[in-house]
Amino acid sequence: MKIYRYTLEISVFVCGAIVMIFEIVWSRILWPYFWTWIFVWTSLIGIILWSLSVGYYTGWKIADKNPNVENLSLIILLSAILIWCTLLIKDNLLVALQTNISNIKIASIIASVIIFSPASILLGMVSPYAAKLKIDNLKKSWSTIWNLYSLSTAGSIIWTFLAGFYLIPKFGTNKLLIILSITLVIVSIFISSKKLTKFKVWSLIIAICGLLFFNYRNILIHKGNEFLDIDTAYNRIWIYNSIDIATKKTIKIMGINNENHSSMFLDNNELVNEYTKYYHLAKHFNPDFKTTVMLGWAGYSYPKDFLVKYPEAKIDVVEIDPKITALAKKYFNVKDNPKLTIYHEDARVYLNKTKETYDVIFWDAFTSHYSVPYQLTTQEAIKKEYDVLNDNWVVILNIISSIEWKRGEFLRGEYATYKSIFPQVYIFPVIEENNWNKVQNIILVAIKSTKKQTFNSTDETLNAYLQHLWKKPIDTDIPILTDDYAPVDYYINKIM
Repeated sequence: MKIYRYTLEISVFVCGAIVMIFEIVWSRILWPYFWTWIFVWTSLIGIILWSLSVGYYTGWKIADKNPNVENLSLIILLSAILIWCTLLIKDNLLVALQTNISNIKIASIIASVIIFSPASILLGMVSPYAAKLKIDNLKKSWSTIWNLYSLSTAGSIIWTFLAGFYLIPKFGTNKLLIILSITLVIVSIFISSKKLTKFKVWSLIIAICGLLFFNYRNILIHKGNEFLDIDTAYNRIWIYNSIDIATKKTIKIMGINNENHSSMFLDNNELVNEYTKYYHLAKHFNPDFKTTVMLGWAGYSYPKDFLVKYPEAKIDVVEIDPKITALAKKYFNVKDNPKLTIYHEDARVYLNKTKETYDVIFWDAFTSHYSVPYQLTTQEAIKKEYDVLNDNWVVILNIISSIEWKRGEFLRGEYATYKSIFPQVYIFPVIEENNWNKVQNIILVAIKSTKKQTFNSTDETLNAYLQHLWKKPIDTDIPILTDDYAPVDYYINKIM
């Protein structure tokens, strides 16, 4: 069959781009289930390198036997079908792996091998197969190979930036997978345009119908306001109604990366999650606060409560994802308030450059239900907190952990790190104050004062929280966390 000029070059460029877009999309798919970027990206990078190596080798071997454009077209078509099939199996497979394999490193590798690897191997075959076809036609070997591999790499580079900065926030993961599938089907047809088969045409029709279905489904969901599934530049966000177990009342939940990060009662303004009420301990340790900052907060439940209970004070909120703020304003009754200032940036970056000083620092910044951004946990970050805190004032943060044994390693490391900077550090287990092995919300309070503290209050509510003070010694077996050494994800992995 005649190969039109630049046909192979275009195919190689597009397939190289799709490999990297698929990788980035797959990282977003894995993240809600395996929650730690270092394990997700380690698995993905290892599997993509393995898959492409297998693809390069297999592509050369197959091309040596009987190279023709129809076979290349079929390889690309099969990769399109496999990517489309990702939609059908990914959620059930990931839930099964998450449920049955406790080691998330192994589970993320298995998931990547089963779903991500097959299509990536086929896409890896495209460049060597196209090079063989090009060499047979042009009688030029090394220059042809380098040109095609350069085009593949160029496609990967350009579309990596577009995928991360634009495509995922614009289309979301499901629709983007279908768009990749449609693109590959079109490339397959383009290569063998004179031999359009019914199979290829039907593949294109099915892929397009899939895109229309997901688009129409999302429109219905958004209009019905029953369940929102939204991809942002930073997160996958679910907003839905549920029933609070403790009160049996209806609540609205903002789930980020498959986990509940914020809740709101539909019929009143009370705080839903028990641990959020412990932030009011600031009132006990120094009741005259005026300026406060909250690092992270999804649906803004505590900042809303703060503005009602402390009308004379102001609160700044540092939230990295502006889309979360927009959704909180739309669905969680967050109103503009002269006492509320919102900064959309990473909390560590904010601490590094802010000129503001505060009486109280609250923080509840989580990348998942258990994991906190490591850059906020280190001695350098805590020193920044100390520096922006006014004298004799307090930091209050939420940690999910146990206290002792392996499941308490992160808490003990963070406790030791705060103790290296602040004169006084205390912890308050929220659910069971005397259970050292219970994984639960634990409130850590760090005070920038040497003044001796009391742990009784005439306020009955605050006094109840104060009685959860942990009074036993805390082991010093975990080293201080630093920017150089902060194995936060490894410690937190032991909590699971």
